[in-house]
Amino acid sequence: MSGIYIHIPFCKQACHYCDFHFSTSMKKKEEMVLALAKEMELRKDEFQNEEVETIYFGGGTPSVLSIDDIRFLIHSVYKNYNVIENPEITLEANPDDLDEETILKYANSPINRLSIGIQSFFEDDLQLMNRAHNSEEAKRCLAVATQYFDNISIDLIYGMPNMSNEKWLQNIKTALSFNIPHISSYALTVEPKTALYKMIKSETISTLDDDLAQQHFHILIDKLQENGFVHYELSNFGKPDYFSKNNIAYWLGKKYIGIGPSAHSFNGKSRSWNVSNNSLYLKAIAENKVPSETEILSKTDQYNEYIMTGLRTIWGVSLDKIETEFGSRYLEYLHQQAEKYISDNLLTVENNILKTTKKGKFLSDGIASDLFLLNLE
Repeated sequence: MSGIYIHIPFCKQACHYCDFHFSTSMKKKEEMVLALAKEMELRKDEFQNEEVETIYFGGGTPSVLSIDDIRFLIHSVYKNYNVIENPEITLEANPDDLDEETILKYANSPINRLSIGIQSFFEDDLQLMNRAHNSEEAKRCLAVATQYFDNISIDLIYGMPNMSNEKWLQNIKTALSFNIPHISSYALTVEPKTALYKMIKSETISTLDDDLAQQHFHILIDKLQENGFVHYELSNFGKPDYFSKNNIAYWLGKKYIGIGPSAHSFNGKSRSWNVSNNSLYLKAIAENKVPSETEILSKTDQYNEYIMTGLRTIWGVSLDKIETEFGSRYLEYLHQQAEKYISDNLLTVENNILKTTKKGKFLSDGIASDLFLLNLE
């Protein structure tokens, strides 16, 4: 099973924390939609023997496209790839784009899952992040969306400057009041070249507090688990049967094709990524070329990738798989590196599966990098 990711590189305005690739000019929107469809056609041979299980519209802000554009792109996937009978088709959307008329159009289209960028239900947080919606729009769109869609995910951000534990808990409670079956939640991070980075540098806002973010993370885990959610990946919580198939495919190392500027692809042995520039992308596609770079993953790269993704999930890292796919030297190295984390109760081994403990979850990326191999070949 595999997936198609479609990157829509347009946004109404730039959020202060975002370093994804997008343009706030919609001038080339129609040209871009045609180019995305053409890239699918140019790359159809990559998935000759694969069945497509998930189609994911990410960005940017896919909800800036018209319903006709979205239908056309879904049709292009079906035209060029072998799609299973009932694929998960997710559209990322922002609350300010989701009035009842639009939600109804989505509900009458092949889209069967909405991922809504709420981020916070508090006005001051949304203003600090420079989000295009306000708190009322966030609540109103969820009240309507839940009438038409069963499978909804929302994004929430924790670790905001001056966000108390009580305020964060209130955000979670508000989300739970809408009976949303999936929540993706991320710590606010400072990426270079973003407005947030400049604001912290110039001391317009206070530096982010890692201890506070860790407290928020544990409040989130406790509150969501109390309410029947499974913490199946570091940033993702779902009710049973509502895990994101797109996310799972990514974390379990399945193949996917990324369509559009800056989109990444993975086929198990190599990773490729398209140019992060709309004009260069459009020019190349017009010349029947896919403007991408490829990195062939060495055995060590594949090992490191498996450690990184495995430790983030409830499925962990299979020590049997390490031995059969990578060999005994890799397994010995992993045992050696993991030892101190096991004795500090940050990692645990159950049924020959290495996993993070509750205490180790927040630190899983850092722990993973310490288990990485630089070179054994």
